[in-house]
Amino acid sequence: MQRTILVVDDEEKIRQSLRGVLSDEGFSVVEAGDGRRARELVDSVRPDLAILDVWLPEMDGIALLEEIKTSHPELPVIIICGHANIEAAVRATRLGAADFIEKPFSIDTLLGAIARALGTAETSEPAVALEPPPAASVERVGENGVRPQRTIGKSVVASGQGLHSGVRTGVILHPMPPGSGIVFQSLATEKTVPARVEFADSTGYATTLSRGGFSAKTVEHLLATMHGYGITNLLVKMEGEVPALDGSALEFCRLVEEARVVEQPGGGVAPFVVRRRHLVEEKGSSIAIEPDPGFVIDYTLDYPQPVGQQRYVFHYRGPESFKSEIAPARTFGFVHEFTQLSRAGLAAGGRLDNCVLIGEDGVINGELRFPDEFVRHKILDVMGDLALFGRPLRGRVTARATGHRHNVALVRELLRASQAEEADEVVAGRAS
Repeated sequence: MQRTILVVDDEEKIRQSLRGVLSDEGFSVVEAGDGRRARELVDSVRPDLAILDVWLPEMDGIALLEEIKTSHPELPVIIICGHANIEAAVRATRLGAADFIEKPFSIDTLLGAIARALGTAETSEPAVALEPPPAASVERVGENGVRPQRTIGKSVVASGQGLHSGVRTGVILHPMPPGSGIVFQSLATEKTVPARVEFADSTGYATTLSRGGFSAKTVEHLLATMHGYGITNLLVKMEGEVPALDGSALEFCRLVEEARVVEQPGGGVAPFVVRRRHLVEEKGSSIAIEPDPGFVIDYTLDYPQPVGQQRYVFHYRGPESFKSEIAPARTFGFVHEFTQLSRAGLAAGGRLDNCVLIGEDGVINGELRFPDEFVRHKILDVMGDLALFGRPLRGRVTARATGHRHNVALVRELLRASQAEEADEVVAGRAS
């Protein structure tokens, strides 16, 4: 059955252009140039989807969105805007918008947003030509080792301040079809960067992904959450830096649970089974992974007093274990470190409510969530960086005094190993 799309824009040329594109795609199109006429059409025509411009005479698109969602909560709405910013995008998504697109936009971007909003999106083309991590065979890892692909059930948002930039920022999480992977996208330019180690550009005090002039900064806590919940397909719209929130991953857990985890049809995701020990070492820091029937992170932290040495062994047993043991652990640092970072132009968003500050005598801004919260946060960072492998891992990670640089180096080593194993299997198969 032909679906109807309501286009609301005060510019006739834009309505005409969208009418032509959407008609060519098989949609029936109705139009309105203002909010009053749009409300009438929503009630009388009952369209399957609405596309609203933010700037409308008499009533702006955000206010119209709120009215539509009050009277017709089931109607998907896409907001388009000529001067987008993350605050407007976050507000629109919180009011129920299925997507938020900045003008000028490509036809493919619009059609992709429509497909997601109507639930008709098919497996997407890869955002970039990549060699995927070789997929371990189902027979080799066992039927139970293969996990279904997962996404989220609806769009959700989080906003706050970037820890290092200090800029007000946010993320909008959108469901994606099977085979898409986790992809970060610029709200303003449509440029994308996949959450893959090939694009890890900076690993100083946070992990940054970059491609084609677009960078997604401080991605580790968000990726750790997707790792913990087994989310394999997701679109993350943002600008600049992922918000620090309270310094932990708890808010991202809440977002995933609000959106619901959705298992997707099609081929599953087999974990990469670690078959030998891999080690990265550097001046007292080390991280290794070796064979193990599960996924374990054994981390030892060794800091000056008043922190001292802490060790925690995390056995991943599913999302609940991640949420209860690791996600609440917050970013931390010594007061003198934040002072040095500030001089270097970093940690500009560090506040008393989004990190744990340590003075000469201990924590100076409240109580710890765990006696060993610091080492648990290091495990959170490791999980986020290991997510850049692109597949679940089966092995035991043992780390001591590492940072993002070491974690990412281990992922690169694993990627080389997995590709070598795949090549060996191909040769063996030809020989047999």
